[in-house]
This record gives sequence, structure tokens and C-alpha cells, in this order.
Amino acid sequence: MEQPYLTAEGATRLKSELEHLKGPARSEMAQRLRSAIQMGDLSENADYHKAKEDQAFLEGRILELEYLLQNAIIVEGNNVGDVVDIGMRVTIQEENEETETYYLVGAKEADPRNGRISNESPIGRALMGHRVGETVTAETPAGQIRFKIVKIG
Repeated sequence: MEQPYLTAEGATRLKSELEHLKGPARSEMAQRLRSAIQMGDLSENADYHKAKEDQAFLEGRILELEYLLQNAIIVEGNNVGDVVDIGMRVTIQEENEETETYYLVGAKEADPRNGRISNESPIGRALMGHRVGETVTAETPAGQIRFKIVKIG
């Protein structure tokens, strides 16, 4: 498995989520399980089975976050530099189109609807290592997209 990348902001957000899951969320889950067990006959208790499924999901997410935070490369998003890298804002422009600005992040932080694209996405991969003024081509599921890098930072 490749080592994950996180921006400092993303790492802070995940630490906060982990604290919530290990604290209040676990406590709520324990209460749900206690209530379901008190209803009796666990073999036919839908609330109990649902609570157990939810508990498994919660514990899985906790393990995932712990792994990420222990193994991620934290990228300080200083938005300064001549070459596109993770943690930078990049403004691009396709021919005859409006400019678009993206914040390049690791895959675990990607949120394309909010302008946060992964370094592993087709556009993110195409941008990495290029400079302002360069024209790059991204291989997307919809075909090739050519765009010029207008601004970094």
C-alpha cells in the first residue's frame, strides 16, 4: 500500500474525528448496545444486530484513522513554489473555458465538488510537477483534457 498524503489541515480534521469516535461516539454505541441487550432474545433482536453492525463500522473507522494518522506524510500547504505539488492551489484553464482553481490534496481528503482534488486523480496526476504557463494533458474517463496552468498558489 502506498503511503498516504495529508495536508496539515486534513490531519487536524481527522484527529478531531478520531477523538469524537473514540469518545462520545463509542459511549453512545455502548449505550445503544446495552439498551438492545435489555430487550431480551438477541437472536431475533433487530436493534441489537443493527447496533453490532454500527459498532463494527465505528471500530473499523477508528482503525482506519489511526493507521492514516500514524503512516501519512503530512504536507504543509504553504501554497508557495514554482512546481505543482500536494497542498497547493492551482488555477487552470481549458481552451475557451473559464479558469478553475483546485486545491491539490491526498486521496483521503479529496472532495471534488468543493475544489479539493487528489494527487491520484487524472487531473491531479497530470498537474504534479508542472509549472505556470505549461500546458498539460489529463487522461480522464471522458477522454483527454488539455489545459494550461495559469497560477500556482
